[in-house]
Amino acid sequence: MKSYFFLTLTLITWFCVSQTARINGLVFNENQDPLEAVNVSYGNSGTTTNTNGFYNLTVPANQTITIKVSYIGYQPITAKLNLKPNTVKELNFVLKTKVEQISEVIITNEPRSRIEGITILAPETVRRIPGANPGVENILMTLPGVNSNNELSTQYAVRGGNYDENLVYVNGIQVYRPFLVRSGQQEGLSFVNTDLVRDVNFSAGGFQAKYGDKLSSVLDIEYRRPVDFGGSFEASFLGGSASVEAVSKNQKLTGILGIRYRDNSLFVNAKQTDADFKPRFFDTQTYLTYQFNNKLELSFLGNIAINTYDYIPFTRQTNFGTIQDPKALLIFYEGQEQDQYETYFGALSANYEINENFTTKTTASVYHTKEQEFFDIVANYRIGEVNSGFGDEDFGEVEFTEGAGAQYTHARNKLDALIANFKHEGKVDINDHKFEYGANFVHEDIRDQLQEYEMIDSAGFFVRPIQPNFENDQPYNPYEEPIEPYFSIRAKNSTTINRISAYLQWSHKFKINNAKAWVNAGVRTQVWNVSGDQINANTQQVFSPRAQFSIKPKWKKDMLFRLSGGFYHQPPMYRALRDSTGQVIPEVEAQESVHIVLGNDYSFKLWDRPFKLVSEAYYKKLSNVNPYTIENVRIRYRARNDVEAYAYGLDLRLNGEFVPGTESWFSFGYLKTEERQIGRSNFISRPTDQRLKFAALFQDYVPNIPKLKLYLNLVYNTGLPGGSPRFADPYEYQTRLPDYQRVDIGFFYALKEPEDKLKPKHWLAKFESIDIGFEIFNMFDRLNSITNTFVRDATTRNQFAIPNFLSPRVFNLKLRTRF
Repeated sequence: MKSYFFLTLTLITWFCVSQTARINGLVFNENQDPLEAVNVSYGNSGTTTNTNGFYNLTVPANQTITIKVSYIGYQPITAKLNLKPNTVKELNFVLKTKVEQISEVIITNEPRSRIEGITILAPETVRRIPGANPGVENILMTLPGVNSNNELSTQYAVRGGNYDENLVYVNGIQVYRPFLVRSGQQEGLSFVNTDLVRDVNFSAGGFQAKYGDKLSSVLDIEYRRPVDFGGSFEASFLGGSASVEAVSKNQKLTGILGIRYRDNSLFVNAKQTDADFKPRFFDTQTYLTYQFNNKLELSFLGNIAINTYDYIPFTRQTNFGTIQDPKALLIFYEGQEQDQYETYFGALSANYEINENFTTKTTASVYHTKEQEFFDIVANYRIGEVNSGFGDEDFGEVEFTEGAGAQYTHARNKLDALIANFKHEGKVDINDHKFEYGANFVHEDIRDQLQEYEMIDSAGFFVRPIQPNFENDQPYNPYEEPIEPYFSIRAKNSTTINRISAYLQWSHKFKINNAKAWVNAGVRTQVWNVSGDQINANTQQVFSPRAQFSIKPKWKKDMLFRLSGGFYHQPPMYRALRDSTGQVIPEVEAQESVHIVLGNDYSFKLWDRPFKLVSEAYYKKLSNVNPYTIENVRIRYRARNDVEAYAYGLDLRLNGEFVPGTESWFSFGYLKTEERQIGRSNFISRPTDQRLKFAALFQDYVPNIPKLKLYLNLVYNTGLPGGSPRFADPYEYQTRLPDYQRVDIGFFYALKEPEDKLKPKHWLAKFESIDIGFEIFNMFDRLNSITNTFVRDATTRNQFAIPNFLSPRVFNLKLRTRF
């Protein structure tokens, strides 16, 4: 690990200096209320403010530009600027309805992100940082408290939670993932299209009552509204994407469309299994808005995703063991797997401003997924000693077989789910008090067919499932019981879930002596009913009070302290209602967490550049826990609330301009999470007990070639628990996987940047920017493992834990443009 950091630091010392500057700030109306969707632009480039009136815009340095701030119904503002390279200037504007504007008005105001403890990620950073699965989730892996040991997956665990405990919103609309995906290489594209993203906000815990009922985190994404015609294009060995955006002549209709295609063959063909892979993923998204007048606006968000995964394995050899005792698992396959996941999503929202202090938003959305998982695969395996003699002709081959056997897996799984959602929200401002409310109705109709089994044979004998009263004293007495598969699930479910939830919260800014303070308090509730064929209907309800408090003392040092927490419930989704036999258990209760987060935000200057150190200590006490196991990225619940657990830890993140004009950060996280089954005396590690984490995201430039840029993504995690064989007691298997170490790096040369001045006839003049370069994924070719496969040998009565390795070093060429 030390050599990794040494080589990385040697590389990044070559780079420096940007030729751009950045402006950011807030836009208010005359009552100092933040305005959303205000256009902030210069020339043909620009952005819009988010729901809190915040904007962030990169502008060319060393030239005079005119910033224009405009919004329908308000007088526009113009301001001329000439900034030095790598500077960041805060400009806050006040728009008036009748008074002519001359210049900007500066208002001292703490950013919402700092007060509420929200991490804001720049969309441009999200698009540029390399990763095997690029996008928002790729950047989240570099934050403290966020963990994932599978680079081909967009799923992540936060502070000891599992993959199902994270809320994801796009434009205030909750989005869902496919249900049947069992491995990262089947997942494909994230729902979030980074070409369309305007704002990325993330909270790792202690979030407000207005967010839904999950235990761990909130990822809140806002798509942008165009201010002019434009588009982007990207192509690489892994696929490509394109987007186009436009605005009508009267500025009332805006639209942006994104299309993506991805083929993960580059990764899966480099793995240790020799196979014919065809993992293909396609999706298209659109975001349309129409502003009828100053008070009413209509928007539509749509998505279609078609993911197919065809897999025909041939052979696999996995070497494991030690240098003194090297071993290998050699497998010969027959059969194939055919999976398909189709999702269709549409949401229609209406924003209405009743008056300057009262705004409402009503949203209706529908999510439909059709999924199938078909496979029949026979695996004949050998376990033996590997020839470790250098120079031998059969070096690395199995020369002595210690065990042999076969495994047959079969599945015919289908799922069809329709989720309809109707939500109404409102915001009311009364003097310095802000009230927010909301009510939501969700109807889930899920039809699920499970037919899955596994048979294990070793030396001609079928291995039966573990049964406490099983006896076999052949040949003295004949065995007359029928042969059973080692594992079998057969179920057919038709389930309906209706949910009604509501929230009310209040926030207020005030002063305590000379200190600035802010408080938020709220409560949410949810009632849900589970019914269906051959299911006894059951109704339950939960209440979740939550609160946040921030204070900024009047000190010479710029520090802010935060305290947040409350009760967080997670009513069971469909997968959590299904037990290990595939049956739906409607009596499963909501999991509960009492969450406390204490944070500190320290802003300072180093080398005359801005830096920030964010520290958070947290504790979670969990009850009514629904125990689960993780198989790659599939979670299998036991559908019973018979476990209690806890999690605590410390997260640190130092971010700033280590190189002038660029943002980079270093993260550290410590986590401990354990659980105990009711009736047991001792705690054991939970499946997501990731003790230590180090991560870095670094951006840089070559001093003598400023258009040559470097992007670095480095993650180190200590090992997760290695799991246990099926039917085994997890209390007896508390070994861990090896540490996870990964470095992804990208080198890009900017053929054209937004601030470049070219002649109109130059072929690059039509582009706003164009970059070309290459990426190295898993730069040091680290063999990371995600799970163990437990292989049984009936002859020797041994059971071997065989690691399932992830992707090795992979090279990728990429071209990206914006026009």
